[in-house]
Amino acid sequence: MNPAVGLVALVVVSVATAVIGFYGLRISRTTGDFYVASRTVRPWWNASAIGGEYLSAASFLGVAGLILLSGTDALWFPVGYTAGYLMLLLFVAAPLRRSGAYTIPDFTEARLDSRAVRRVTSVVVVVVGWLYIVPQLHGAALTIRITTGLPAWVGSVAVVVVVCLTVVAGGMRSITFVQAFQYWLKLTALAVPVLFIVFALAGNGSAAVAPAAVNPTGLAPAGPYQNISLLVALLFGTLGLPHVLVRFYTNPDGQSARRTTLIVLGLLSVFYLFPTAYGLMGRMFAPDLARSGQADAVVLLLPGQLIGGTAGDLLSALVVAGAFAAFLSTTSGLVVSLAGVISQDVLGGSVRGFRLAAVISAVVPLGFAFTTDTLALAGSVGLVFAFTASTVCPVLLLGIWWRGLTDTGAIAGMVTGGVLCGGAMVSGTVLGAAGTPFWLAQPAAWTVPAAFAVMVLVSRATRQRVPQTMARVMTRLHTPERPLATER
Repeated sequence: MNPAVGLVALVVVSVATAVIGFYGLRISRTTGDFYVASRTVRPWWNASAIGGEYLSAASFLGVAGLILLSGTDALWFPVGYTAGYLMLLLFVAAPLRRSGAYTIPDFTEARLDSRAVRRVTSVVVVVVGWLYIVPQLHGAALTIRITTGLPAWVGSVAVVVVVCLTVVAGGMRSITFVQAFQYWLKLTALAVPVLFIVFALAGNGSAAVAPAAVNPTGLAPAGPYQNISLLVALLFGTLGLPHVLVRFYTNPDGQSARRTTLIVLGLLSVFYLFPTAYGLMGRMFAPDLARSGQADAVVLLLPGQLIGGTAGDLLSALVVAGAFAAFLSTTSGLVVSLAGVISQDVLGGSVRGFRLAAVISAVVPLGFAFTTDTLALAGSVGLVFAFTASTVCPVLLLGIWWRGLTDTGAIAGMVTGGVLCGGAMVSGTVLGAAGTPFWLAQPAAWTVPAAFAVMVLVSRATRQRVPQTMARVMTRLHTPERPLATER
C-alpha cells in the first residue's frame, strides 16, 4: 500500500471527526448536554452512536485476525458481542434509563444509598475504561506503522489528540454526532472492499495468491472450557461497559432505550458479517499474515494483496479510514463516560471539571499504551470484558432485579471479582501466552460466578443494611416513564 494514501485517509477521517465534533459545540451549553445530551437522543441516532463506539479495534481488526488464526473457534467473538446486546435489552436498558443518573456510580449510590459503594464503583469504572482504551491505542499504533511507515506512537497520540478536542468541545452531545457518522463509515469501509474482492474473484479467479489449506496456522482448536468462558465474558461483560451504559441515559425514556437496543442488535449483526468474511478470505488467500505475526492486520492488507494496483490502494485507504474511525469512536465514548465519573466524584461536576477530566481520562491510558506491547486485539479486549463481567455487571443486575442487595454485599462482590480477574490477567502477562494455564487465560467462567456468589452471600449476611429507600427506587426502576428524584 502506498504510504501517502494511508496518511491521507487518516488525515481525512481525523478532520471529519473534528469538524463534526465542533458542530456539537454550537448546541452544547448545559451540564446535561455534556453528560447525557440532555436525554434527547432518538433511537436511530443513539443506535448508530452505540454501534460507532462499541465496534472497537477488537471488532474492526481483531475479529478478522482471530478468525484467520483460529477459524470457527473465533466466531464466538462476534456472536458474543452481539448476543450481549440481547442481554442488555432484556435486563438493563429500560430500568437503567429510568434511573435518571448520569453515570454508573450515580446509579449504585441511588440504589444502595451509599457513598462507599459509589466510590468503589467509580474506581472500577475508571479501571475498566482505561483497560479498554489501551487496546484502541495499540490498534492505532499498528495501523499507522503498517500503512504509513511512521513510528507507531504517532497513531496513539493522534487518537488522543482528536478525541480530546471533540470531547472537550461538546461532550456527549458532540460525540453523538461523531459516533453515528463513524458507525456508517466503518460499515462502508469494510463492506465495499469485500464486495470488490468477491466480484474480482468471481469474475476471473485471479487472486494474488492461490487458496491455502483449511488450517494454515496449525493451531489446536479451543476446548469447551475456553469457549464457554469466552461466551460468559462477552455476554455479561457487555452489561457492564461504562461507555455503552451511559448511552442509555441519553434516551428520552425507557421505551426509547429498548427500541435503541433492538436497532443496535440489527446494526451489529450486519457489521460482523464483514470481519468474518475478511478472516475467512485471509485463511484462504493470505495465510502468510498469520505465520508472520500480522493476523490483526489482515483487514488492512487483504484488499491490496487480492486486488492490487490503484484500486487496491484506494480500497486499502477506505479500510484505513474505517479502522481509525473505530479507534476514535470507541476511545471518545470511553473518555466521555470516564470524564463524567471523574468530574462528578473529584472535580465538582461542572462543565469545566468535565473538560479537565476528559483530558486526564485520555492521557493516562496513553502512558500505559507506550509502556506495554500490542497483544492480539480481540483477545486483549476479551479480557477487559471478563473484568467488567466480574465487577460492574453483578452490581447492575442484582441492583436492578434483586431487592436484597446491600452496600456491603455490592462492595464485597466487586472487590472479589476485580481481585480474581485482575490477578488472572496479571498472571497471564507474567507467564506469557505459552505458560499461562487455560483457566487463567480465560477466567470469566469462574470469576463471574464467584463475584455473584459473594455479592449474594454477603448481602444475605447483612440484611439489616438493605436501604430504606429500596422500595421507592425499585418501583421507579420498573415503572415506565417515572423519573427518579435524583435526576438533574
